[in-house]
Amino acid sequence: MKSLMKKFAVGAMLALGSLAAAANEPIKIGSVLSVTGPAAFLGDPELKTLQLYVEDLNKKGGVLGRQLQLVHYDDGSDANKANGFAKRLLDDDKVDILIGGTTTGATMSMVPLAEKSGTPFISLAGAVVIIEPVKKWVFKTPHTDRMAAEKVFEDMKKRGLSKVALLSETSGFGQSGKKETEAVAGKYGITLVANETYGPKDTDMSPQLTKIKTTPGVQAVFVFGLGQGPAIVTKNYKQLGITLPLYQSHGVASDEFLKLAGPAAEGVRLPSPAQLIPEKLPAGDPQKPVVTAYDKAYKERYKQDVSTFGGYAYDGLMLAVDAMKRAGSTDKAKVRDAIEATKGYIGSSGKVNMSATDHMGLDLSSFRMLEVKGGDWTISQ
Repeated sequence: MKSLMKKFAVGAMLALGSLAAAANEPIKIGSVLSVTGPAAFLGDPELKTLQLYVEDLNKKGGVLGRQLQLVHYDDGSDANKANGFAKRLLDDDKVDILIGGTTTGATMSMVPLAEKSGTPFISLAGAVVIIEPVKKWVFKTPHTDRMAAEKVFEDMKKRGLSKVALLSETSGFGQSGKKETEAVAGKYGITLVANETYGPKDTDMSPQLTKIKTTPGVQAVFVFGLGQGPAIVTKNYKQLGITLPLYQSHGVASDEFLKLAGPAAEGVRLPSPAQLIPEKLPAGDPQKPVVTAYDKAYKERYKQDVSTFGGYAYDGLMLAVDAMKRAGSTDKAKVRDAIEATKGYIGSSGKVNMSATDHMGLDLSSFRMLEVKGGDWTISQ
C-alpha cells in the first residue's frame, strides 16, 4: 500500500511539474511575412508592428500569465517559400497560432497546412478567396478585394462615371481583384470598356495605359494591385498626360505609396481603413482612439509613417490575444472558437463582428474613400 501511495505521489508531482513547466512556457506566435521582395512595403510594417506589440504586451505581464514569443520568417514575397516556412512553424517551432501571410498567394499556400494541423490562422491579405468559402481555421483582418471594388464603384456612381477601364496585377491579389471587380460591376451600372493586366515585377505599364487612353468612351481608370506596381502605373499615367479620374484599391493604402508615386498621385482616390487618417477622424468616431494610439506608438518606435498594412497586423495580434483571454487558454480549438465568436472589437480596420459564416467580420461602412490632395490623404467628398 505504501509503495502504491508513493508511486501515486510521484506521479502527481510529475504531473504538477509538467503543468507548471507548460504554464511557464511562452505562447508562440508564428508569422510568415513578405519583409523583402515586391510586397516589402506591406510586410515590413507588419513585422515591425508585431514586434512592437509583442514587446509591449510582455512588458505588461504577457497573456494568461505567460510571455509571448514571436517566431517569424521572411518569404521574400514568394508563395512557395511561405508554404515551407509555415510547415516549419507548425512542425518544428510548434507555434500556438499563425498570424501573417502578407499576400494572397502566400496565404493560400499556407491555408492547407493550418487546416490540416488544426491551428488558428489570421491572414493579413486581401482576397475574398481566403474566407470564401469559409475555412474552419482561417480568418483575416483586411477588407476583401470585392469590398474594395464595391466601394470604388459606389463612389464612381455618385460621380456619374459608368464606363471604366480596369488595369490589374497578375499576382494572387490582383487576379482575385480582377475577378471580383468584373463580378460586381453590373450591380453598380458599371461597364468595363477596357481590361488590361501587368506583372508584379513590371517596371513600365505605358503600353497598357496607352491602349486604355485610346479606348473610346473611357471615363475613369481603376487599378487593382499592391506594392510598387500601382505607383509605377500612377507615374506612367501622369507621363502619358491622361487626365481621367484614377482610382486605386486598398492594396496601396500607405504613405509609402505617396512617396513612390510623388506628385503624380495628386487626385488619386481609393478605399482605405481609417488608419491613414487618425487626425482627420471626427472626435466621436469609435476608431479614433485606436488608430491614434497605434499611429503614435509606431512613429515613436520606428520614426516612420504608419500604413494600413501594419494596422492589419495590429488587428491580427489583438484579435488573437483577445480570443486567448476569453478562452482562458491557448488550446487551439478553444482559441479558434473564441476568434469566430468575436463581437464588437474596434480595431484599425473597423468594427469586427465575426460568425460561423463570416471569418472577417467587417462591412462596407468600415471603408473610407480617400483622395490625395496636396500630397496628403483627405476624406473625399
